[in-house]
Amino acid sequence: MRKIEKLRRARGLSLAALSRLAEMHPTTVGQIEKGYIGKPYPSQMSKLANALGVPTDHSDELLEEVLCDE
Repeated sequence: MRKIEKLRRARGLSLAALSRLAEMHPTTVGQIEKGYIGKPYPSQMSKLANALGVPTDHSDELLEEVLCDE
């Protein structure tokens, strides 16, 4: 399980709820979460970081988790 999904579940958020908070389409969030989008835009990662309560200066760490297997 990737870091974004772990954080989402730890916060008790559904994919739909995270999508609403991040103001992104649920399909896009799901694809980023699963690593299907090869290189998400920095703005997408910042939105997800904000929605998850992660400081935006750590959004690069979230991106690294998306791009690399655990």
